[in-house]
Amino acid sequence: MDYFVHIAIFIWIYTILSLGLNLVIWYAWLLNVTQAAFYGIWAYITAILTSRYQMNFFVAMLVGVLVCSVLSYLIWIVLSKFSWDFYALGSIWFNFIVFSILLNLESITNGSLGIRWISKPQLFFIDFSPNSYFLILVIAITALLYLFSKYIVNSSYWRVLKSIREDEEAIRAFWYDTLYFKLSIFIIWAWFASIAGSLFASYMTFIDPTSFTIHESIFMLTIVILGWLANLKWSVLWAVILIILPEVLRFIWMPEEIAAQSRQLMYGLVLVLLMLYRPQWLIWEYKL
Repeated sequence: MDYFVHIAIFIWIYTILSLGLNLVIWYAWLLNVTQAAFYGIWAYITAILTSRYQMNFFVAMLVGVLVCSVLSYLIWIVLSKFSWDFYALGSIWFNFIVFSILLNLESITNGSLGIRWISKPQLFFIDFSPNSYFLILVIAITALLYLFSKYIVNSSYWRVLKSIREDEEAIRAFWYDTLYFKLSIFIIWAWFASIAGSLFASYMTFIDPTSFTIHESIFMLTIVILGWLANLKWSVLWAVILIILPEVLRFIWMPEEIAAQSRQLMYGLVLVLLMLYRPQWLIWEYKL
């Protein structure tokens, strides 16, 4: 039973990441590959605050959200100077910088040894240390963030973002500050990443830099791409599929070392097939 709870917790954490990334890529048309970096930063912030300073998890998560707003604003100042393609390259570059800092800033991050003894959440008299309780917490937070995402995509704010995606020059002619809208959705995405990172650190009770490599960014990006047409529900479905598949293959004929890499094999194959036979799935509402 604990095994299935463990898998379910990871599914919901990646669902949070895919929801936020869906907003910033499909709706704001920003090819963002910073997800593992932000995810890792907030995981480390939570780990440091709860393990070294004995701060309550929920307070630490709130601090992480506030800090992420400032940091994402500073990162946006740099990335916004680039054109669309160089923006994507810059976000990849940011991943490697953060990974290097986490690995080498040993006085704060403990380097490759990581940080252990991260405390589990407690809220008043409720202790979320049991995995089943932690799963309920993750599901509740995911549900709230899903409703928040639905509110965004059904608001006038979303319609402005969609207009910016379709023709940024035209929307500027109506005196809309397009940089403000892009910045705001980028910060909202960082909130999602900070919450997911906090949950990951608290659940694992140990983190090290290898959990936040560029491969994690690519995996999260794949979930959103396969999610199809800016559809939040499909992003959730693909998060489930790509996390469960390696676990399923461990119980059948496939050797464990191959099963562990099956996630990369699967989404690579699916992306190629989509580009060959269903390219319209990759470019929103348009029909080809």
